Amino acid sequence: MFAPGHLGELTQIVPFEMVDAALTETGAVQQRLRKIPARVVVYLLLAAALFEDCGYLAVWRKLTAALEAIPVAKVTGTALWDARTRLGVRPMRALFDLLRGPATAIRTVGARFKGLLK
Repeated sequence: MFAPGHLGELTQIVPFEMVDAALTETGAVQQRLRKIPARVVVYLLLAAALFEDCGYLAVWRKLTAALEAIPVAKVTGTALWDARTRLGVRPMRALFDLLRGPATAIRTVGARFKGLLK
């Protein structure tokens, strides 16, 4: 499914526009130029869920492995942790709400089709 260095595959599943919408909705768009922008932190956290046995630095290496021709910021595990802390949980919650789509209550009239939730 998601192999090291295949950030492109992750961005096809979760497009930049969706990440940007979640960041904007929660007021988490960075106010100044940073080494690790908020959008990149979101993808780092998504990848960290896929590589749960790895630390942030190992996940960063997996995400950037195929970007040899592009200059990639040299970061430390602490810098990644700080970026994740700065981002907070609200943008990730908003992103998952966007990915999930509209939620309907179990007892909402019309929420079921042939006994299954729509």
